[in-house]
Amino acid sequence: MRFATLRLDGVTRAGIDFTTHWRLLPFGDLAEALRATNGELAPLVELRSEEIIDAAEATFAPAVRSPGAIVCLGLNYAPHIEEMRHGERPRYPTIFAKYARALTGPFDPITLPAVSSQVDWEVELGVVVGRPGRNLTVERALEHVAGYVVVNDLSMRDFQYRTSQFLQGKTFESSTPVGPWLVTRDEVDDARDLELTTRVNGELMQRGRTSDMLFGVAEILAYLSQIVTLEPGDLIATGTPAGVGAGRTPPRFLGPGDLLEASGEGLGPLRNELR
Repeated sequence: MRFATLRLDGVTRAGIDFTTHWRLLPFGDLAEALRATNGELAPLVELRSEEIIDAAEATFAPAVRSPGAIVCLGLNYAPHIEEMRHGERPRYPTIFAKYARALTGPFDPITLPAVSSQVDWEVELGVVVGRPGRNLTVERALEHVAGYVVVNDLSMRDFQYRTSQFLQGKTFESSTPVGPWLVTRDEVDDARDLELTTRVNGELMQRGRTSDMLFGVAEILAYLSQIVTLEPGDLIATGTPAGVGAGRTPPRFLGPGDLLEASGEGLGPLRNELR
């Protein structure tokens, strides 16, 4: 099943996909809906809302617009570590955060910041937390997943490497497309082996598989839950495979007019024009 956050007459509403139409839910976004049901999807499906929108008329906001936390992993694919010359594989997940203001819709145009000349792409598997959890075991961690989305972690490399901390290059406002919808665990076998791709102006730049992650989804959730309680609607970006612009010789970065397409197998595409 697929859930999304839709734009409608200047507001956003959570919705459920019924193929020909989306049934609207009485919540401003999917994160709010998950918090209302303590992360359970069944009560959302059982809501008897009569409000619908034709599928052809649907426009999409970030799948989760108001996550309580956005936690991101770096250096989670060995070939990406090699292309970025970061040395040995990490013993523990490399984590950093974003702010919700960094999120944007899956098909929204993205304004290139005037202060950065090194805007890069990073397709990632995104995990949306369902049931809350603290100190989870790897064996039970996936029970706390509501579903999966695609994340494009646009990175302003010239800001990212000003210091040893990544955040300032990762949380520029309206720079991180998320969506287009949340796909439930059963639809994609818990994202164990999905292809991730990025294209710029139709040219393939990234191709990797989630099965190649150094730390899988269950390991990531178990590790993060030792640090903070995972709450419904939280968003976790799990790292990018090789093929980013900064890893090329010479480096290649995004410019005005570029069309950026990031896709996850079974999860859908993100398409964003750079302006």
